Amino acid sequence: MELTLIGLAIAPGAAIALYVYFRDKYEKEPLSLLLKTFFAGFFIVIPAALIESMLFELFPAGNANLLYDVIHNFLFIGFTEEAFKFFCVYAVAYASADFNEPFDGITYAVMVSMGFATSENLMYVMDGGFHVAVMRVFTAVPAHASFAVLMGYFVGLAKFRNDHMPYLIIGLAIATIFHGAYDFFLSSDAFELIALGALVSLVVGIRLSFKAMKILSENSPFRYSTIILRQRTADHL
Repeated sequence: MELTLIGLAIAPGAAIALYVYFRDKYEKEPLSLLLKTFFAGFFIVIPAALIESMLFELFPAGNANLLYDVIHNFLFIGFTEEAFKFFCVYAVAYASADFNEPFDGITYAVMVSMGFATSENLMYVMDGGFHVAVMRVFTAVPAHASFAVLMGYFVGLAKFRNDHMPYLIIGLAIATIFHGAYDFFLSSDAFELIALGALVSLVVGIRLSFKAMKILSENSPFRYSTIILRQRTADHL
């Protein structure tokens, strides 16, 4: 049973990582850097969890109100986790020569995020069991992926612009906002807010993620050279 739970915990993150890898149609990233970013995300869960725990102890819920719920979900959880993911992307991949087109921002951000989600998944699933594993396949892991794509879209744009700082800030901010909104509604006591709010924020995030991947893929600087090379190869067959 434990092996089944481990497989269910690992599978969704690995599947999404592979999906995004193959969406990068024109210039694949090196396996070594993909693994570095994935495992950076996997292990960054530890300091992120420690920071969150410290914040929860310093600012206990007490008589929780709307303001506390907003701060708890958007700042303590959303910003902390997305900031650590952002740091991994920036520290491990951003300066690499292999980060050579905007779509790479999405690829590496997703690798970090899926490493993070896989590590988090293992903890939750081993504690909560089969039903938690199944639920997170369709909720938490896709949510982490959508936050990563949105962040990576702007990180990818930033890499190739002189005024890169605003794009980096926007990338971190938009991932934090979507993460915070998802957790805010999910932590609500009202079933309607959980069902509608969390679901809507997840669906919107996923839809924007597909749009972001499409935009950067269609505008890849390697697209036309790849198409021409394929055509020439076909002509010689």
